[in-house]
Amino acid sequence: MDLIVVDALQVSSTGDLANWNIPGKQVHGIGSAMDLAISGSKIVVAMEHTANGKSKLVGSCNLPISGQGVVNKVVTEKAVFEL
Repeated sequence: MDLIVVDALQVSSTGDLANWNIPGKQVHGIGSAMDLAISGSKIVVAMEHTANGKSKLVGSCNLPISGQGVVNKVVTEKAVFEL
């Protein structure tokens, strides 16, 4: 199985991936985030643990989801999480 490492804005406790929208800011689009998320590969998220003092690891994503239940592992500067 292939391994894909991506960044994320949020990861939910059930492995949902939100990595393409910043509320209130202009963005260029989702790029290949959704393609990678549904590729069947093992998805590892490498990201900062917090943004603006709030955890990026959430119970439920409130940003648009790139892939539902696709994240296998999250690596931050504070810990490694297996999902």
